[in-house]
Amino acid sequence: MREREECQEEGLIHDACCKHKNKERPDKEYKDLICRLNRIEGQVRGIKGMVEKNAYCTDILIQVSAVNAALNSFNKVLLANHIRTCVTKDIKEGKEETIDELVATLQKLMK
Repeated sequence: MREREECQEEGLIHDACCKHKNKERPDKEYKDLICRLNRIEGQVRGIKGMVEKNAYCTDILIQVSAVNAALNSFNKVLLANHIRTCVTKDIKEGKEETIDELVATLQKLMK
């Protein structure tokens, strides 16, 4: 198990980095997620550029709102895929603890 400090140095949430679960994603799902993340990354770089160019506050705030919406959309897609694949598979295999994990994840997402 990895130490909390080690996870923080890598910018990871301790709980997430210590479980060591992996998931192989179909090509289509992988490409969609990476494409979404690349767009979000570009949006964040754009916001940084706006700050560097002393853009007006409300213009920056609107772009930040767009990034938040994009991240929420990413989460919805990833969560739906997770429920359709990982959660369904685990429940069929009798791994009831997956439901507790899903509930805990949803609670974290709804903060």
